[in-house]
Amino acid sequence: QVQLVESGGGLVQPGGSLTLSCSVSGLSFFSAYAWGWYRQAPGKEREFVAAVSDNGDYKVATNSVKGRFTISRDVAKKMVVLQMKSLKPEDTAVYYCNRGQFRSITYYPDDYWGSGTLVTVSS
Repeated sequence: QVQLVESGGGLVQPGGSLTLSCSVSGLSFFSAYAWGWYRQAPGKEREFVAAVSDNGDYKVATNSVKGRFTISRDVAKKMVVLQMKSLKPEDTAVYYCNRGQFRSITYYPDDYWGSGTLVTVSS
């Protein structure tokens, strides 16, 4: 049973930083998959944030977070990390970790999602 558990969310002031982690279990070949982060703000649909390819060489992020958020993965720990800096109130959302795949340069999520971690950016 594949499980994804996010952690690291919390309350942060505008301009601050947070690091989210996603711990993956029940999966033998972690490095065979791409991994991504999505978020869902109150009253809005879930949106793509960032993804990293199976070999870690290719990363993609939505325009609104480019230059501020960095995705990475630790194969040995089976963990996916999202480093966030220069946070803005509009980054407030529940952040979800996801397993997926790239087709060409586009990331497609599959059916494995974590339960999310809440990030609140407010003064």
